[in-house]
Amino acid sequence: MKRRIYSLFIALSLLVVSACDLDLQNDPNAVTADTASLNLVLNRIQLDFTGFYNGTQDRGMRLTRMLNQGSNLYEQAYVPVNFNGTWTTAYANILNDIKFLEPLAEEADFKRHLGIARVIKAYVLMTMVDYFNDVPWSEALDPNNFNPNYDQASAVYAAALEALTLAKENFAAPTSAGAAQDLFYGGTWANWVKLTNSMILKLQLNRKLVDAAGATSAINALIAENNFIQPGQEFVFKYGTNLTDPDSRHPRFAGQYTPGGGGDYQSTWYMWHMTEEKVEGGAALVDPRARFYFYRQQIVNPTDPDKLRCLGEIAPGHYLAGGFPFCLPGTRGYWGRDHLNAEGIPPDNLERTAWGVYPAGGRFDNNAAAAVNPNAGAGGAGIHPIMLPSYVDFMLAEAAQTLPGVSGDPAALLRSGIQKSINYVRAFSVSTSEESAIKDFQADADFNADRDAYLDYVADEFEAASEARKMYFIGREYWLALFGNGNESYNLYRRTGQPDGMQPGLLANFGDFPRSLFYPNNHLVTNTNAVQKASQRLRVFWDTNPEGNDWVY
Repeated sequence: MKRRIYSLFIALSLLVVSACDLDLQNDPNAVTADTASLNLVLNRIQLDFTGFYNGTQDRGMRLTRMLNQGSNLYEQAYVPVNFNGTWTTAYANILNDIKFLEPLAEEADFKRHLGIARVIKAYVLMTMVDYFNDVPWSEALDPNNFNPNYDQASAVYAAALEALTLAKENFAAPTSAGAAQDLFYGGTWANWVKLTNSMILKLQLNRKLVDAAGATSAINALIAENNFIQPGQEFVFKYGTNLTDPDSRHPRFAGQYTPGGGGDYQSTWYMWHMTEEKVEGGAALVDPRARFYFYRQQIVNPTDPDKLRCLGEIAPGHYLAGGFPFCLPGTRGYWGRDHLNAEGIPPDNLERTAWGVYPAGGRFDNNAAAAVNPNAGAGGAGIHPIMLPSYVDFMLAEAAQTLPGVSGDPAALLRSGIQKSINYVRAFSVSTSEESAIKDFQADADFNADRDAYLDYVADEFEAASEARKMYFIGREYWLALFGNGNESYNLYRRTGQPDGMQPGLLANFGDFPRSLFYPNNHLVTNTNAVQKASQRLRVFWDTNPEGNDWVY
């Protein structure tokens, strides 16, 4: 009996020792510095970045009335738990992966990997500041510190500028040991240099209110270098048409072009601006991009109030007093929702205006008035328009108009920005499977005539405006060119207050417009140094414009 107990003890001891030995071995499934493929790490960074961009820009679009915000109050629409995914994607995924990649890429002399990663790092850091203001950075990725402190937002911006400066050097280097898989420019490194200049322009323009002299000097240096992205060098992420394993379609297409329809409501205010706001000769001057941005599943107005409840309602008193469009813009079937409309969802999934071919890869609006479906239009082969040449011209126009000492002709830059935007929207759309629908509906010559008429109209508006009012037209046209990019529209709106006179919420008291967002719930419950903001009216460091809802709302 003793022998059996002893044998059992020896067996258990051996099992414990064996288990301990296994604990000391490397996990064959774990990625380490010795086993990591820097190509795969960089791919993951680039793909996570597209998700980060899509989530952040969606909020900016809704805040600036480019897309409907489906809540009654700002305080209902923007609560801490909403931002958990953004925080996790930024820190746990993108920035942590870049921290892992940088020393390995430095050692291997993979300069292009470093350049791409650093541009993405800069964009993420800037965007986190633009939405939250002070955020953890210098202590954020320390694995031994679970409670990182906040860095001042201006210091995080400085880190972003440093990353862009290093990235520019990485891309300009004559040689690199690694062949990075570039999901944006396909290995044309000169375009990345141009992009870094364009990103630095964005950063300096955001800083103009807190350091006008520094922003002016930096922007003039960029203008003198004259090496921004140009048509054909757009910084976009391109989606495919694959339905499953994985679903490679643009997320807006995937969310709306389903068998049952549904998805986003377009913004009444934005569609009104594009189809009704400008009038020439007694008729509406329709924006040449409208048929590319919006696809009408019906081209006549609905008549059933059970589907569109506002048809039987009178506009709210503050809408009537302010002259705001209510319910539908115009009479041609543009079916969306007014700002901060939280009404229930009626059976209108296959009737509401949907995303068009630009940027979501949907259908071109050639008056077909057919219901959306997964095979419609470009099949989801859309883009994320992260930084376009037209944006550069609008930013330069703003700088020349608002910063004394910045060189450039605001009127010429405004016209150039509009023209580049209109040309690109059509060129991209024609490059998809919608080419025949577009060309059969509108020949190039007719489109060019419409574009030129639009350009002349805005040029006349700008010339007739007072100096104090000229920024409105720059801001309005930049806003109209930014469809699909709410990050830049949100920054523009807070930086300049333009375009002003935005459609208010349906309720007379619709809450406080967020000048920054609350910190996410997952950050607050896991970091003992986290402190929630008292209000979303607290401004980010570069926004020194007046407080109060009379500035932006």
